[in-house]
Amino acid sequence: MSTFLLEIGTEELPADFARLALPQLEQQVKRDLEAARLTYSQVETTSTPRRLVVQVSELADGAPDLRDERKGPPAAQAFKDGVPTQAAIGFARRCGVEPSVLEVRETPKGPFVFAEVLEEGRPARELLAEAIPQWIAALQGRRFMRWGVGESRFSRPVRWLVALLGSELIPVTLTGSDPVVHSGQISRGHRLFSDAVPIPSAEVYASALAAAGVVVHRHERAETIRRSVEQSAAALDAVPDLPDDLFEELTDLVETPLLIEGDVADHYLGLPAEVLSTVMRAHQRYVPLYRKEADADPLALDARKSLLSRFLCIGNGLAEATDTVRRGNERVLKARLADAEFFVEADRAVPSIDRRDQLKRVTFAEGLGSLLDRVERLEWLTDVLADQLDLSKESVAHARRAAHLCKHDLVSQMVGEFPELQGVMGGKYLLAEGEPREVALAVLEHYQPKGAGDALPSSVAGAVVALAERFELLLSIYAKGERPTGSSDPYALRRAGNGILQILWDQGWSLNLKSLLERATVHWASLLPHFKVDAPALAEELGELMRQRLQSLLEEAGTDADLVQAVAGESVSLQRLLADPADARQRAALLQSLRSGGDLSAVQAVVTRAAKLAAKGDLSPTVLSANAVVDETLFEKGSEAGMLVVLNGLEPIATGSDPDRYGQLAQGLIAGSSALSNFFDGEDSVMVMAEDPAIRTNRLNLLGVLNNQASVLADFSRISG
Repeated sequence: MSTFLLEIGTEELPADFARLALPQLEQQVKRDLEAARLTYSQVETTSTPRRLVVQVSELADGAPDLRDERKGPPAAQAFKDGVPTQAAIGFARRCGVEPSVLEVRETPKGPFVFAEVLEEGRPARELLAEAIPQWIAALQGRRFMRWGVGESRFSRPVRWLVALLGSELIPVTLTGSDPVVHSGQISRGHRLFSDAVPIPSAEVYASALAAAGVVVHRHERAETIRRSVEQSAAALDAVPDLPDDLFEELTDLVETPLLIEGDVADHYLGLPAEVLSTVMRAHQRYVPLYRKEADADPLALDARKSLLSRFLCIGNGLAEATDTVRRGNERVLKARLADAEFFVEADRAVPSIDRRDQLKRVTFAEGLGSLLDRVERLEWLTDVLADQLDLSKESVAHARRAAHLCKHDLVSQMVGEFPELQGVMGGKYLLAEGEPREVALAVLEHYQPKGAGDALPSSVAGAVVALAERFELLLSIYAKGERPTGSSDPYALRRAGNGILQILWDQGWSLNLKSLLERATVHWASLLPHFKVDAPALAEELGELMRQRLQSLLEEAGTDADLVQAVAGESVSLQRLLADPADARQRAALLQSLRSGGDLSAVQAVVTRAAKLAAKGDLSPTVLSANAVVDETLFEKGSEAGMLVVLNGLEPIATGSDPDRYGQLAQGLIAGSSALSNFFDGEDSVMVMAEDPAIRTNRLNLLGVLNNQASVLADFSRISG
């Protein structure tokens, strides 16, 4: 056994390519080694900006022989008078044997021809030489390129190849490259070190490159970066602003991480903290440093109370050049911040209300008018929401003012340069102009949540405008005729649907989505006549989208899939589901709790038994009271009266509005299990399907009412055992 090494050497790769390519490479290597019957102990993949690497430890030097028995045609077709027919000759040819060695054996279907095939194992060296070019050619990624006159496509030009089995070179040629690349035992180190690095064997690969300034293993570079950033931040009594995407990118941008501390001129702390942080992170790949336990104000127009005048960056150079690199980074950052300062000053010279008027010059989407048209639709929705939600007059006034101004910063110079600051700059500018803090905060928050795990609006006005923003997007894009597909959702419509539900739940609001959608789609049909909107059909389609989003959020929250279907599946009417989406969430949580506590099966047993026979009746599913459908004078046994007592006890719960009615209903169903058992199996049991039609209907109605009352909690037919 030996260690196999493959190094694909390239020009500097995009930072995100390795994260896409390495899982593909690992999967291909494992698949082909197993198909070739080459045993191994472990496959490891790693990368640096200039290479993709695969190492396979304890790889067998060759594949074992494989004996295989293959079944051919029936003997009667294979031989005629003892002479092989064309069927036998063709079968033998496919198996690589002579017809004379074919055997006839009895099978349950009669005599058939069999051949024993020996597939000799091949040396690993030969198999790998064939597989390596295929592995490289099969890798997929974004923005692939060709170079020179070659036909190869890759993320960046391939410049060298190291392919070793132990210390033995595996001969490989990449003929499509320009120039043609041949495998060898020479790698390349860090660009600032000696370029040629001899690799005598696969086992010493990492140490050979370490001596040439390359930390090959990605996890080692990541650990070094994380540790050095945390140590430096702790020494400055700061908190590093290092989100996961930036951390991953830094890991893939350097071959030898070197932490460098830089200074921000104190003058620039007069800019908003979000501007400084965005410039550092998004444009320069620096790590901003926030003061520990700083009371950060999201509407503050300067960063003095929140940011340090220091930043961290991860260099890829020599330690002795640290000062030079620091000065260079500081100069670049200074130029960026000077631009940002100019943008802020230019923006503040124009009143926000004037910027709102400029929105009419910017198209929102084809057929949907300008951004100003969108704002006006959003304002209409804000008014509708204010009518349906129980809000204070102050909150309604703030929400309406925020909706009026919420998009003004989209035509500001700062957001034009840094689109990720939309809403943030709008809120800050408004507060500086004297708008109420509640209005400014609502403008800032109406984009929240921006994605999974993002913060939700903290203010009532912000939540209202955020809802309006998402409803406007869904209504307009659906009216336009575009829909999210399995692989495409360019307008993030699913995320908008999720946001609506998350905001409602977070605020504890009860909102009839069906009523709102029906009203809004009629309005949209009048606003956009060129789309010929079918308002009822559009409302139904958006309702189904909200059903899907509700199901998705419940499952993401840990609710079992069958319980999600029981409270929000296709058997639940949109009328009920959308009347208050929080209701389904409450019922799902109760069912999950009952299952965790072992009580759900008891409730299910009661309901399932009743439902099977109730299905033979014709009682309407809306009947929750036994009064009009059960006749006590037709009772023949005491168990029927016992069932009626249970139904009468459950009726006020099922029809009531007590906040804990679902829990009470579940406990009532459990308590009624003994009455149901007596009804079916006790000494006083009855034959439900009695010969007398009136008695039979009366008993079926007893069970039907019980099933209907249980359906208020869930569709128990969708719950697995």
